[in-house]
Amino acid sequence: MVDLNMGVVQPVKLTLQSRFKFRCHPGVSCFTECCGRTTIILTPYDILRLKKRLGGITSGDFLKQYTSREAHDKSGLPLVLMDMPRFEGRCPFVRPVTGCEVYSDRPATCRYYPIGQGTLVVEGGGLDEFYFSVKEDHCKGWEEDAEWSIETWRADQGFDLYDAMNREWKTLMLRRAPDGGPVADERGNNLFYMAAYDLDQFRKFVFKSRFLQLFQVDEDVLEKIWDDDEELLKFSIQYLKMALKLEDAPSMSLAAKGPESTTMTF
Repeated sequence: MVDLNMGVVQPVKLTLQSRFKFRCHPGVSCFTECCGRTTIILTPYDILRLKKRLGGITSGDFLKQYTSREAHDKSGLPLVLMDMPRFEGRCPFVRPVTGCEVYSDRPATCRYYPIGQGTLVVEGGGLDEFYFSVKEDHCKGWEEDAEWSIETWRADQGFDLYDAMNREWKTLMLRRAPDGGPVADERGNNLFYMAAYDLDQFRKFVFKSRFLQLFQVDEDVLEKIWDDDEELLKFSIQYLKMALKLEDAPSMSLAAKGPESTTMTF
């Protein structure tokens, strides 16, 4: 089971209007301490951004060099973590003095800190997103005078795009199979890992395997996913909904063309 360090979570549900004081900067004595001894879950969009930031590295190489794979405790689907133990308990992209070297592309977990976001699936399949504060003993940022609401903090940290790109992935991660067990078997989990996290391999899967013999995809969609990773990620999530029978895909219509052909229209 993934250690989420829940002991530092304050058990108060916050709203967008909730206010707090916090500022992190090189002048605080604890600068970068929060970048160690913690768990950083990487979303598919986090991996996409970090892979691009590093330049010249494939998603597969990024996963091998910097991450570990775990299973989500609810759905059983694969989770990707920053492999902190491999780097002596520290994030490999943080330096003690200068701080984060990938700051503008930092993961969602880091971006929200010292706020956390919780997500629940509500009746009808929608999401209830709420917030909470994370207070670690070493953190001096809480003693600073900069005042925020959750809403202004989200805007300052550029979270609209991250939330939009992560939302459907979150929905899948919170699913259970009808019998209450894991969503997929080992083969399905490996497919999920490849399609959600290893986008370069998924692109090869689409264009260089029998994929396009089995599925008919609109030409304009193929043009988009050929070299646009964000569009490919959106496509991969829709594909996983169908392939793993997790839920109906609202942006995809399926029509059998024969024993080995399915139409995918976006």
